[in-house]
Amino acid sequence: MTVSANPPLIALPSFLSEGSPLLNELLHTVADEFYLLAAPDMKLVYANASVLSNTGYDLVCLQKLPLSDVLGVSKTKLQSHLQAHAGEAKFLRLMQDQAPVVGRVSHEQLRVKIIASEQSPFLLLIKSDLSPISGSDCHDCAQTFNQVLMDSESRVEAIISNTPGLVFQLQLDPRGDIVFTYLSEGCKALLGFNAADLMQESKLFFAMMNPRDKASLRKRLVQSADALTQLDWEGRVWINDWQDNKWINLRAIPKVLNDGVIQWVGIMINITQSKNEKLELQESRHELAQLTAHMNQIKELERTRIAREIHDDLGGNLTAIKIGLTSIINRLATGLPVSVEQAKGLESIVDNTFEAIHKISSDLRPNILDLGIVAALEWQAKEFEKQVGISCTFTTNQADIVVTPDQAITLFRICQESMSNIAKHANATSVHVDLNLHYGEIIMKISDNGIGINTADTYKPNSFGLRGMQERVSALYGSFDIDQLADQGTVVAVTLPIE
Repeated sequence: MTVSANPPLIALPSFLSEGSPLLNELLHTVADEFYLLAAPDMKLVYANASVLSNTGYDLVCLQKLPLSDVLGVSKTKLQSHLQAHAGEAKFLRLMQDQAPVVGRVSHEQLRVKIIASEQSPFLLLIKSDLSPISGSDCHDCAQTFNQVLMDSESRVEAIISNTPGLVFQLQLDPRGDIVFTYLSEGCKALLGFNAADLMQESKLFFAMMNPRDKASLRKRLVQSADALTQLDWEGRVWINDWQDNKWINLRAIPKVLNDGVIQWVGIMINITQSKNEKLELQESRHELAQLTAHMNQIKELERTRIAREIHDDLGGNLTAIKIGLTSIINRLATGLPVSVEQAKGLESIVDNTFEAIHKISSDLRPNILDLGIVAALEWQAKEFEKQVGISCTFTTNQADIVVTPDQAITLFRICQESMSNIAKHANATSVHVDLNLHYGEIIMKISDNGIGINTADTYKPNSFGLRGMQERVSALYGSFDIDQLADQGTVVAVTLPIE
C-alpha cells in the first residue's frame, strides 16, 4: 500500500512539525516502529516509515484498526497509563494484552512516553527490535532514541545560536505578504525587533524597506517560488531605534509543504560594512576617473599655453633678430654705417628671449628646486608677498632637508596651489608657511587668516585642485589634510615619510 498524503487533522507536537525537519527525518529513517497517539481519545495521528513498511498499511488504514491489533494493548489500558503517569517525562515499559496482529510482532517490549504539547498531551509508543546488531547486544533502543533526540536538538540549537546572523522560516500569505514562522534570537541584533514581536507582526519587515527594495524582494520571492530555486536578495532596511539604514543579505531555500504552501528556510546577515566599502570604492574610482580627465585637460591646456609662448615670444623674438641682422648685413654690404641703437635693439630682443626661455623652463620645473626644498619654499613665500601684496612668512626647524625629486616637486606644487587659492578666495591679510622635519617625517603647513573653507566645499565634484593635491601626496604614501582653524582661516597640512 502507498502512504497517505493526507496530514492528520490534529496538530503534531513541535518536534515532528515542519519546523524540525532534522528530527522528522530521523524518525522516518530508524528501524524501530514509532506510533503517536493523541489524548484523550487515543487516536493514531502519526506513524513513521518503519510502521508503514512493516504493516503494509498507510496512516488512514491504520487509524481504522483497533489499537490492540496494532499495538497489542487496548485503548482503555493506554488511557489508564496516561492518568497514572501524567507527571512523568521518561519512557516506561508497558505490558501488552496480546501479540499485535500487524507490524513488528517479534518485538520483546513496548515503550511508552507522555509528550507534553501546546495543544494536548500525546503518547509516543515504540516497538523496539532487540535482536542482535553487528554481533553485539543492542542497548535500550527507546532510551537511545530519546538521547538521540535531545542530542540532535542540542546540536541544532547550538548551530543556530552560533550562526552570525538571523535564521528564519517564512511563508507568503494570500496577499503576498511575508509571514515569519520562525526567527532565531539574532533578530533583535539585526533588525531591532524581538523575534516574537516580528513573528506576530511580520508586515513590519516590509515596512522597514524603501519602495524599490521592497519591490525587488517581492520579485525575487515570486521567481524563487515559481522555479523552486534559491532566494538571494540584498537591500536596505531602516532601523528606527538606531535611526540608521542597514544593508542585509537574505538567502533561503524554498520547500513545498504537505498543504502546498511554499516555505523558505534561510539566513539574513548584516553586509553594511562590506556594502559601504564597495560603494566607497566605486565612488573613489569615479572621482579618480574625473580627476584623471581633468588632469589630462589641464595638461593639454598647459601644452597649448607653452606652445603659444614659444611661438609668440621665442618665435617673435627670433624673427625680429633675423630681420635686424639682415638689415645690418645689407648696410654693411653697401658700405652704409650701422648705428649703435640698431645693435642695442637686437641686444634687447636677445635679452627678452633669454627671459622667455627662463620663464617657460621655470614653469616646467622650477630651477629654484636645485637649491633645495627649504630654499625653494622660502623663495616662493617672498615671491607671493611681492606679487600679491599679502604678508607671507616662512619658518623651518632645519637649514636643509633632504628629499627625493618627487617629494620636492610635490611640496613645491602644493604650496604653489595653496597660495593661489588663498589669493583667489581667502580674503586673507597674512600667510604662514612652515616646513619641519619631525620624527622621520616631513611636515609642511600653509595657514592663513582668511574667511576659512567650508568642509562641504572639499567634497564638491569640481574641487580638482584639492583632489589633485591629495592624489599627489597619496602617491608618495603621505597624508593630506585641510581644516578650518578654530579662530579664523584655513590650514593645509602635508606629511611625507623620509625615504
